[in-house]
Amino acid sequence: MKDLVLKLKDILYAAVPKNDQMGLLFSGGLDSSIIAAINPCCKAVNVSLESYGEDISHASYLAKVLGLDYFHKRVEIPEAIDVIPKVIKILKTFDPALPNDMVVYFGLEKAKEIGIDHILAGDGSDELFAGYSFMRDIPDLETYIKRISGTMQFSSNELAEFFCMKIGQPYLDKQIIDLALQMSIELKIKKDGQTVWGKWALRKAFEDVLPKRIVWQTKRPLEKGSGMEKIREVLSSKVSDAEWKSASENLPIKFINREHYYYYKVYKDVVGDIPKPEIGENKCPGCGTGIKKNKFHCKICGYVSDWRRSV
Repeated sequence: MKDLVLKLKDILYAAVPKNDQMGLLFSGGLDSSIIAAINPCCKAVNVSLESYGEDISHASYLAKVLGLDYFHKRVEIPEAIDVIPKVIKILKTFDPALPNDMVVYFGLEKAKEIGIDHILAGDGSDELFAGYSFMRDIPDLETYIKRISGTMQFSSNELAEFFCMKIGQPYLDKQIIDLALQMSIELKIKKDGQTVWGKWALRKAFEDVLPKRIVWQTKRPLEKGSGMEKIREVLSSKVSDAEWKSASENLPIKFINREHYYYYKVYKDVVGDIPKPEIGENKCPGCGTGIKKNKFHCKICGYVSDWRRSV
Protein backbone atom coordinates (compact mmCIF):
# COMPACT_ATOMS: atom_id res chain seq x y z
CA MET A 1 0.00 0.00 0.00
CA LYS A 2 2.70 2.49 1.03
CA ASP A 3 4.74 1.68 -2.07
CA LEU A 4 1.83 2.44 -4.41
CA VAL A 5 1.11 5.74 -2.67
CA LEU A 6 4.77 6.80 -2.94
CA LYS A 7 4.86 5.68 -6.55
CA LEU A 8 1.80 7.80 -7.30
CA LYS A 9 3.55 10.82 -5.83
CA ASP A 10 6.71 10.18 -7.87
CA ILE A 11 4.78 9.73 -11.12
CA LEU A 12 2.84 12.95 -10.59
CA TYR A 13 6.07 14.85 -9.94
CA ALA A 14 7.30 13.49 -13.26
CA ALA A 15 4.03 14.02 -15.16
CA VAL A 16 3.43 17.70 -14.41
CA PRO A 17 6.73 18.97 -15.91
CA LYS A 18 6.09 17.01 -19.11
CA ASN A 19 3.73 19.85 -20.05
CA ASP A 20 5.35 23.09 -21.20
CA GLN A 21 2.70 24.98 -19.27
CA MET A 22 2.38 28.61 -18.29
CA GLY A 23 -0.84 28.50 -16.31
CA LEU A 24 -3.20 26.42 -14.20
CA LEU A 25 -6.98 26.32 -13.84
CA PHE A 26 -6.90 26.60 -10.07
CA SER A 27 -9.92 25.92 -7.87
CA GLY A 28 -8.02 25.37 -4.65
CA GLY A 29 -9.40 21.83 -4.54
CA LEU A 30 -7.15 18.82 -4.06
CA ASP A 31 -6.38 18.08 -7.72
CA SER A 32 -5.34 21.55 -8.86
CA SER A 33 -3.59 22.19 -5.53
CA ILE A 34 -1.34 19.17 -6.09
CA ILE A 35 -0.39 20.49 -9.52
CA ALA A 36 0.28 23.94 -8.04
CA ALA A 37 2.51 22.45 -5.34
CA ILE A 38 4.54 20.56 -7.94
CA ASN A 39 4.83 23.62 -10.19
CA PRO A 40 4.46 26.78 -8.06
CA CYS A 41 5.92 28.92 -10.86
CA CYS A 42 2.76 28.72 -12.98
CA LYS A 43 0.11 31.43 -13.14
CA ALA A 44 -2.93 30.18 -11.23
CA VAL A 45 -6.37 31.28 -12.45
CA ASN A 46 -9.44 31.01 -10.22
CA VAL A 47 -13.09 31.79 -11.10
CA SER A 48 -16.05 32.66 -8.90
CA LEU A 49 -19.60 33.82 -9.55
CA GLU A 50 -19.84 37.09 -7.62
CA SER A 51 -19.35 36.30 -3.92
CA TYR A 52 -20.84 32.80 -4.05
CA GLY A 53 -18.86 29.60 -3.56
CA GLU A 54 -16.05 28.35 -1.33
CA ASP A 55 -13.22 27.88 -3.82
CA ILE A 56 -11.88 31.41 -3.61
CA SER A 57 -11.15 31.01 0.10
CA HIS A 58 -9.08 27.85 -0.44
CA ALA A 59 -7.45 29.14 -3.62
CA SER A 60 -6.35 32.50 -2.18
CA TYR A 61 -5.06 30.79 0.97
CA LEU A 62 -2.92 28.28 -0.90
CA ALA A 63 -1.74 30.93 -3.35
CA LYS A 64 -0.20 32.78 -0.39
CA VAL A 65 1.29 29.60 1.10
CA LEU A 66 2.93 28.57 -2.19
CA GLY A 67 3.69 32.08 -3.42
CA LEU A 68 1.70 31.57 -6.60
CA ASP A 69 1.24 34.20 -9.27
CA TYR A 70 -2.51 34.23 -8.63
CA PHE A 71 -5.33 35.68 -10.73
CA HIS A 72 -9.00 35.75 -9.80
CA LYS A 73 -11.85 36.23 -12.26
CA ARG A 74 -15.06 37.47 -10.62
CA VAL A 75 -18.05 36.80 -12.87
CA GLU A 76 -21.27 38.78 -12.49
CA ILE A 77 -24.60 36.98 -13.00
CA PRO A 78 -25.55 38.94 -16.17
CA GLU A 79 -22.11 38.13 -17.60
CA ALA A 80 -22.64 34.42 -16.88
CA ILE A 81 -26.06 34.43 -18.55
CA ASP A 82 -24.70 36.24 -21.60
CA VAL A 83 -21.99 33.62 -22.18
CA ILE A 84 -24.37 30.61 -22.14
CA PRO A 85 -25.15 30.72 -25.90
CA LYS A 86 -21.45 30.88 -26.71
CA VAL A 87 -20.58 27.87 -24.50
CA ILE A 88 -23.50 25.86 -25.87
CA LYS A 89 -22.47 26.66 -29.45
CA ILE A 90 -18.87 25.59 -28.77
CA LEU A 91 -19.78 22.33 -27.02
CA LYS A 92 -23.00 21.62 -28.97
CA THR A 93 -24.81 20.50 -25.86
CA PHE A 94 -27.63 21.36 -23.48
CA ASP A 95 -26.27 19.10 -20.73
CA PRO A 96 -27.34 20.30 -17.25
CA ALA A 97 -23.63 20.24 -16.31
CA LEU A 98 -23.14 23.48 -18.28
CA PRO A 99 -22.42 25.60 -15.14
CA ASN A 100 -19.20 23.56 -14.76
CA ASP A 101 -18.29 24.30 -18.38
CA MET A 102 -18.96 27.99 -17.83
CA VAL A 103 -16.39 28.06 -15.03
CA VAL A 104 -13.79 26.53 -17.36
CA TYR A 105 -14.74 28.98 -20.13
CA PHE A 106 -14.21 32.01 -17.90
CA GLY A 107 -10.98 30.55 -16.53
CA LEU A 108 -9.57 30.07 -20.01
CA GLU A 109 -10.79 33.51 -21.07
CA LYS A 110 -8.96 35.08 -18.13
CA ALA A 111 -5.84 33.04 -18.87
CA LYS A 112 -5.89 34.24 -22.46
CA GLU A 113 -6.20 37.85 -21.28
CA ILE A 114 -3.03 37.59 -19.20
CA GLY A 115 -1.04 36.00 -22.02
CA ILE A 116 -1.25 32.30 -21.21
CA ASP A 117 -1.41 29.97 -24.20
CA HIS A 118 -0.72 26.64 -22.48
CA ILE A 119 -2.60 25.76 -19.31
CA LEU A 120 -2.95 22.78 -16.99
CA ALA A 121 -6.16 21.27 -15.59
CA GLY A 122 -6.94 18.59 -13.01
CA ASP A 123 -9.17 16.59 -15.36
CA GLY A 124 -9.36 12.85 -14.73
CA SER A 125 -8.40 12.69 -11.08
CA ASP A 126 -11.94 12.22 -9.75
CA GLU A 127 -12.70 9.57 -12.37
CA LEU A 128 -9.53 7.54 -11.76
CA PHE A 129 -9.27 7.87 -7.99
CA ALA A 130 -12.97 7.75 -7.02
CA GLY A 131 -13.49 11.38 -6.10
CA TYR A 132 -17.22 11.49 -6.85
CA SER A 133 -19.64 10.50 -4.11
CA PHE A 134 -21.86 8.50 -6.51
CA MET A 135 -18.96 6.12 -7.13
CA ARG A 136 -19.31 4.70 -3.63
CA ASP A 137 -22.63 3.13 -4.64
CA ILE A 138 -21.36 1.35 -7.76
CA PRO A 139 -21.23 -2.42 -7.06
CA ASP A 140 -18.15 -3.15 -9.17
CA LEU A 141 -16.27 0.12 -9.06
CA GLU A 142 -13.02 -1.37 -10.35
CA THR A 143 -14.72 -2.43 -13.58
CA TYR A 144 -16.42 0.95 -13.89
CA ILE A 145 -13.13 2.86 -13.54
CA LYS A 146 -11.39 0.54 -15.96
CA ARG A 147 -14.14 1.04 -18.51
CA ILE A 148 -14.22 4.85 -18.33
CA SER A 149 -10.42 5.14 -18.25
CA GLY A 150 -10.30 4.53 -21.98
CA THR A 151 -13.22 6.77 -22.97
CA MET A 152 -12.89 9.87 -20.78
CA GLN A 153 -13.66 13.14 -22.54
CA PHE A 154 -13.54 16.63 -21.06
CA SER A 155 -15.13 19.83 -22.29
CA SER A 156 -11.96 21.70 -21.32
CA ASN A 157 -10.32 20.33 -24.48
CA GLU A 158 -12.96 21.83 -26.78
CA LEU A 159 -13.04 25.09 -24.85
CA ALA A 160 -9.25 25.40 -24.95
CA GLU A 161 -9.33 24.78 -28.69
CA PHE A 162 -11.84 27.61 -29.04
CA PHE A 163 -9.38 29.96 -27.33
CA CYS A 164 -6.48 28.59 -29.44
CA MET A 165 -4.81 27.32 -26.28
CA LYS A 166 -3.05 24.08 -25.45
CA ILE A 167 -4.27 22.24 -22.37
CA GLY A 168 -2.26 19.77 -20.32
CA GLN A 169 -3.94 17.15 -18.13
CA PRO A 170 -1.31 15.49 -15.91
CA TYR A 171 -3.76 13.03 -14.34
CA LEU A 172 -4.34 11.55 -17.80
CA ASP A 173 -0.68 10.65 -18.17
CA LYS A 174 -0.48 6.99 -19.20
CA GLN A 175 1.63 6.05 -16.18
CA ILE A 176 -0.91 7.58 -13.81
CA ILE A 177 -3.82 5.84 -15.52
CA ASP A 178 -1.95 2.51 -15.39
CA LEU A 179 -1.17 2.96 -11.70
CA ALA A 180 -4.75 3.99 -10.92
CA LEU A 181 -6.00 0.78 -12.54
CA GLN A 182 -3.59 -1.24 -10.40
CA MET A 183 -4.83 0.31 -7.17
CA SER A 184 -7.50 -1.40 -5.12
CA ILE A 185 -10.67 0.48 -4.27
CA GLU A 186 -9.53 0.40 -0.63
CA LEU A 187 -6.71 2.78 -1.59
CA LYS A 188 -9.16 5.16 -3.24
CA ILE A 189 -12.06 5.20 -0.79
CA LYS A 190 -11.63 5.05 2.99
CA LYS A 191 -14.00 5.67 5.86
CA ASP A 192 -12.71 7.59 8.87
CA GLY A 193 -15.37 7.78 11.54
CA GLN A 194 -18.38 9.43 9.93
CA THR A 195 -16.40 10.75 6.97
CA VAL A 196 -15.81 8.84 3.74
CA TRP A 197 -12.78 10.04 1.81
CA GLY A 198 -12.52 9.65 -1.93
CA LYS A 199 -9.08 9.98 -3.58
CA TRP A 200 -7.52 8.72 -0.36
CA ALA A 201 -4.25 7.66 -2.04
CA LEU A 202 -3.79 11.13 -3.52
CA ARG A 203 -4.42 12.72 -0.14
CA LYS A 204 -1.90 10.46 1.60
CA ALA A 205 0.67 11.00 -1.14
CA PHE A 206 0.64 14.78 -0.67
CA GLU A 207 -0.22 15.25 3.01
CA ASP A 208 3.40 16.16 3.70
CA VAL A 209 3.45 18.67 0.83
CA LEU A 210 0.18 20.58 1.18
CA PRO A 211 -1.50 22.11 4.24
CA LYS A 212 -3.93 19.85 6.08
CA ARG A 213 -6.76 22.26 5.25
CA ILE A 214 -6.19 21.59 1.55
CA VAL A 215 -5.40 17.86 1.60
CA TRP A 216 -8.32 16.87 3.80
CA GLN A 217 -10.99 19.16 2.41
CA THR A 218 -14.21 17.57 1.21
CA LYS A 219 -14.97 17.27 -2.49
CA ARG A 220 -16.79 20.27 -3.99
CA PRO A 221 -18.24 20.04 -7.48
CA LEU A 222 -16.80 22.81 -9.65
CA GLU A 223 -20.17 24.56 -9.99
CA LYS A 224 -20.61 24.57 -6.21
CA GLY A 225 -17.08 25.62 -5.31
CA SER A 226 -17.14 28.46 -7.83
CA GLY A 227 -20.67 29.50 -6.89
CA MET A 228 -21.82 28.99 -10.48
CA GLU A 229 -24.62 26.73 -9.23
CA LYS A 230 -26.45 29.96 -8.31
CA ILE A 231 -27.11 30.42 -12.02
CA ARG A 232 -29.44 27.41 -11.93
CA GLU A 233 -32.19 29.15 -9.96
CA VAL A 234 -31.75 32.32 -12.01
CA LEU A 235 -32.33 30.42 -15.26
CA SER A 236 -35.21 28.40 -13.83
CA SER A 237 -37.01 31.63 -12.96
CA LYS A 238 -36.87 32.65 -16.62
CA VAL A 239 -39.19 29.78 -17.67
CA SER A 240 -42.85 30.44 -16.91
CA ASP A 241 -45.28 27.80 -15.62
CA ALA A 242 -47.14 27.78 -18.94
CA GLU A 243 -43.98 27.43 -21.00
CA TRP A 244 -42.67 24.63 -18.79
CA LYS A 245 -45.99 22.76 -18.95
CA SER A 246 -46.06 23.03 -22.74
CA ALA A 247 -42.45 21.86 -23.10
CA SER A 248 -42.94 18.92 -20.74
CA GLU A 249 -46.06 17.76 -22.55
CA ASN A 250 -45.20 18.42 -26.19
CA LEU A 251 -41.47 17.98 -26.72
CA PRO A 252 -39.98 14.46 -27.12
CA ILE A 253 -37.17 15.21 -24.68
CA LYS A 254 -36.84 14.17 -21.05
CA PHE A 255 -36.09 17.48 -19.38
CA ILE A 256 -34.81 17.25 -15.83
CA ASN A 257 -36.10 20.69 -14.86
CA ARG A 258 -36.76 24.21 -16.16
CA GLU A 259 -33.09 25.06 -16.29
CA HIS A 260 -32.49 22.07 -18.58
CA TYR A 261 -35.25 23.31 -20.86
CA TYR A 262 -33.70 26.80 -20.87
CA TYR A 263 -30.43 25.31 -22.17
CA TYR A 264 -32.36 23.38 -24.83
CA LYS A 265 -34.00 26.57 -26.08
CA VAL A 266 -30.58 28.17 -26.46
CA TYR A 267 -29.22 25.01 -28.13
CA LYS A 268 -32.09 25.03 -30.62
CA ASP A 269 -31.32 28.65 -31.44
CA VAL A 270 -27.51 28.52 -31.76
CA VAL A 271 -26.90 24.89 -32.82
CA GLY A 272 -30.14 23.68 -34.40
CA ASP A 273 -31.84 20.29 -34.47
CA ILE A 274 -30.66 17.36 -32.38
CA PRO A 275 -28.69 14.99 -34.65
CA LYS A 276 -30.24 11.60 -35.38
CA PRO A 277 -28.44 8.37 -34.39
CA GLU A 278 -25.82 7.11 -36.80
CA ILE A 279 -25.50 3.46 -37.85
CA GLY A 280 -24.26 1.37 -34.95
CA GLU A 281 -25.25 3.86 -32.26
CA ASN A 282 -27.84 3.39 -29.54
CA LYS A 283 -30.70 5.87 -29.34
CA CYS A 284 -30.50 8.21 -26.37
CA PRO A 285 -33.62 7.80 -24.19
CA GLY A 286 -33.29 11.43 -23.18
CA CYS A 287 -33.25 13.29 -26.49
CA GLY A 288 -33.21 10.71 -29.32
CA THR A 289 -29.70 11.36 -30.60
CA GLY A 290 -27.12 8.60 -30.98
CA ILE A 291 -24.83 7.29 -28.25
CA LYS A 292 -21.86 5.08 -29.10
CA LYS A 293 -22.27 1.57 -27.70
CA ASN A 294 -19.29 1.89 -25.36
CA LYS A 295 -20.60 5.15 -23.86
CA PHE A 296 -23.11 5.74 -21.08
CA HIS A 297 -23.41 9.52 -21.25
CA CYS A 298 -25.20 11.54 -23.92
CA LYS A 299 -23.08 14.52 -24.89
CA ILE A 300 -26.09 16.36 -26.31
CA CYS A 301 -28.64 16.29 -23.48
CA GLY A 302 -26.58 14.91 -20.59
CA TYR A 303 -28.63 11.70 -20.15
CA VAL A 304 -26.73 9.07 -18.12
CA SER A 305 -27.64 5.40 -18.45
CA ASP A 306 -27.95 3.08 -15.46
CA TRP A 307 -25.31 0.59 -16.63
CA ARG A 308 -22.72 2.10 -14.27
CA ARG A 309 -24.70 0.87 -11.29
CA SER A 310 -24.87 -2.70 -12.53
CA VAL A 311 -21.39 -3.42 -13.91
